[in-house]
Amino acid sequence: MRIVFCGTPEFAVPALQALLAAPDITVAAVVTQPDRPAGRDQQWTAPPVKRVALEAGVHVYQPEKINSESAHDFFRRQAPDAVVIIAYGKIIPASLLSIPPLGWINLHASLLPKYRGAAPIQWAIIRGETRTGLTTMKIDAGLDTGPILLQKEIMIGPDETAAELAARMAREGAPLVLETLRKLAAGEIVPVEQDHEQATFAPMLKKEHGRIDWSQPAPQVYNHMRGVQPWPGAFSRFRGKLCHLWGRPAQLERPVVAPPGTLLPRGERLWVACGEATALELETLHLEGRARVSAAEFLRGARLRPGEAFES
Repeated sequence: MRIVFCGTPEFAVPALQALLAAPDITVAAVVTQPDRPAGRDQQWTAPPVKRVALEAGVHVYQPEKINSESAHDFFRRQAPDAVVIIAYGKIIPASLLSIPPLGWINLHASLLPKYRGAAPIQWAIIRGETRTGLTTMKIDAGLDTGPILLQKEIMIGPDETAAELAARMAREGAPLVLETLRKLAAGEIVPVEQDHEQATFAPMLKKEHGRIDWSQPAPQVYNHMRGVQPWPGAFSRFRGKLCHLWGRPAQLERPVVAPPGTLLPRGERLWVACGEATALELETLHLEGRARVSAAEFLRGARLRPGEAFES
């Protein structure tokens, strides 16, 4: 089978590596986003998928616009049996979808139709899901609306962050992509239309999604913290400065009686009052312009006033 692979971030790498190693599959070319400036020094950086492709000696194509005549010419010249697309980062125009006979096969990090969109892993954790999954589907003109090919359920660990879950799902998604391609080519899969009435959405995260709502109970605040790791990170404001935080629900002997957001020292430990008389125990704090510190180090330097709170 001859394929073209479209993908950009680290999440797409395990599937690409599996396809490159498969004896019955030829990766004719890899399509990925252009190199971008990254890091504090804004050095031009190649996407992870590009680095893997170049190491394997595979041709890499990086169009600024996928909906261009040159991109159409590229896919027509490659004449793939299928295009595998994983976290590429651009909407594919309908005019490209009909080129490969087996279609465009996408690996999506949810059990569709739940969590359509750019950040399914993050939103599943933020919303307190205990299970998620992987779906291979045929791309159509909509946003994650195409027919389902195969699915695999995955449990979410109670302390697993979005970054940790993404790495695990990427590894488990690779064999699912191979199985999908082989069964599709053999005529062993009947695509199943999604139940669009059951759809939920997972929009791209923005910086403001990291802001903590202390009126939520501590378990929900913890889910939020796990879901926004590593970016944008969970944060609040302390004495007018941005403060990134990490912690977990406190083990309480009695309900907390304090307004949400109130800082509650407990010796060298630090709790924050949350909704429904719960509390979150902070482990680390990273105040804007300073180094990340433990709760004990923060308490020694901050000299909290009674009733002091994170700003809402």
